[in-house]
Amino acid sequence: MQTTTLSFQNMHAHGALFTDVLKARHESFVVQRNWDLPTVDGMEFDQYDTPQSRWIAVHHLGEVLAGIRLTPTTARCGIYSYMIRDAQLGLLDSIPGDLLYEPAPVCAQVWEASRVFIATHVPARSRGAVQANLMQEMVRTARDEGASQLLGLCPRVWMRWMRRLGYATEHVGPCLDIDGSDNQAIMMRLKLNLH
Repeated sequence: MQTTTLSFQNMHAHGALFTDVLKARHESFVVQRNWDLPTVDGMEFDQYDTPQSRWIAVHHLGEVLAGIRLTPTTARCGIYSYMIRDAQLGLLDSIPGDLLYEPAPVCAQVWEASRVFIATHVPARSRGAVQANLMQEMVRTARDEGASQLLGLCPRVWMRWMRRLGYATEHVGPCLDIDGSDNQAIMMRLKLNLH
């Protein structure tokens, strides 16, 4: 199993991995969860897949097992910034605007984690290792980019998983039913919680 962080600067060195990540996102979000998202040629993408973002892939023998997108909260592309802030500002119909208790941060030390998935074909016995690799690379990449915190809207259970891996997390918004699933915004501090 390999874990790779992709950017517009290095994706040329990784063959079809970026395309494979977008195809795995299509399978996870459009096919499995039936989300109404932009697609072309079996790939899912949106306005946040810009050179400002980073994409993390856990992969094995050409198959993407899991992925995540990281975007700085200082990002700008046209009228868009990052997903959670744009939802709060009412720019996204698919995400409730009341997802945070406070105004969404715009800070170089805070990055957003989005489009988190573990492929459904990953066997139960391997999911823990895949998830751990994904989270470790997410933290390493975010730190390398200067982040000290990560903000994400994710299934409520993810906070428990992050804590189990030793990361300090807190809820920063109410529990929301999004497409029949309990989701909640969390903030994660990028240091190991030693307690």
